[in-house]
Amino acid sequence: MDKMNKRFWILVSIVAISGFSQGMLLPLIAVILEKGGVSSALNGINATALYIGILLAAPFMEHPLRKYGYKPMILLGGLIVVISLALFPFWKSFWFWFFLRFLIGVGDHALHFGTQTWITAFSPENKRGRNISLYGLFFGIGFAVGPLMTPLVYISEALPFILSSVMCLCGWLFIFTLKNERPEEDEMRLNTLADTLGRFAKAWRYGWVAFLPPLGYGFLESSLSGSFPVYGLRLGLEVRNISILLTAFAIGGIITQLPLGMLSDRWGRRRVLMTILFLGFTSFTLASFLESSVLGLTICILVSGMLVGSIFSLGISYMADLMPRNLLPTGNIFCGIFFSIGSLLGPFLGGMFIQFFEGVSFFMIISTVLLLIFIAMVSFKEKEKEEQTMSVSS
Repeated sequence: MDKMNKRFWILVSIVAISGFSQGMLLPLIAVILEKGGVSSALNGINATALYIGILLAAPFMEHPLRKYGYKPMILLGGLIVVISLALFPFWKSFWFWFFLRFLIGVGDHALHFGTQTWITAFSPENKRGRNISLYGLFFGIGFAVGPLMTPLVYISEALPFILSSVMCLCGWLFIFTLKNERPEEDEMRLNTLADTLGRFAKAWRYGWVAFLPPLGYGFLESSLSGSFPVYGLRLGLEVRNISILLTAFAIGGIITQLPLGMLSDRWGRRRVLMTILFLGFTSFTLASFLESSVLGLTICILVSGMLVGSIFSLGISYMADLMPRNLLPTGNIFCGIFFSIGSLLGPFLGGMFIQFFEGVSFFMIISTVLLLIFIAMVSFKEKEKEEQTMSVSS
């Protein structure tokens, strides 16, 4: 195994373990707090701590990454996650756990920002879709396996946290075997707030449209996990069937993650994204007419997952295509920020939609978001054409 392959597989393995810890925490803490008599509203607020951590930390990640390199950033993020997971059993307190989840958000974002940017930087363009898809696939598998730790809470509440912390520690140690690298330098400095804002503005002009698929995926994932169970119960679905539907979406995304990434290398990132966004809009719209059939709904959600379960990783790949190499760290920051915004908006807007639009299917809000992102991608192409035409004519 050459050095590049070794580095790649270590990085995606770390991401899988991170996905595992995130996937474990969501249901595990929800179950523990529910057993402790904490209201569902407060339970939901506790879950937002991770995304708040990501959002608040994101603007401060680029400078240390450029100054110290990828390896220290990943090591710091991993260490924060390991320590935070290990501290959960020491004090069962709502706000202490909120703070620990906030720290895990900060640590996870540092880890993902470092690995994501490193992979996009060293991946050749003809393999970028494949590599980022494997990144997304490993995270998705880890995230899907994580909830299986929840039953361990009946043996000991501390056990899942300890096992997850040990796993993260083992993965973290492998980072020490990698040689550090730094992002490409450019003429823009990062000494002042104005310098940073200038870099953000430049990255936004290059690739704003590529930040929308991560936002859409964050909205999709969190609204399905956070709001759909409420809607499903009101429809009269059994809890078991709701779990099957959510699992079907996750499995769909895992099945097509790598094939779609490889297809995007051959067919073009933008073309693949536009196709799956429109077909995803169609499949979720169809799901709204199949709510009386559990089998029909399951098939529809599985197909939806196969179509749009990869838009986060494809969005990152598309961003890397649009962005100059020296702006890749900034582009990755934007992807993380937009994913977090979508994740925070999903349960809030989903809950509002269920409350105020009782006669309308919940799936319509998801299909609307996908349609809006599709329209934005179409308009981005037209804008490019206009600019090229203007530059030629002048």
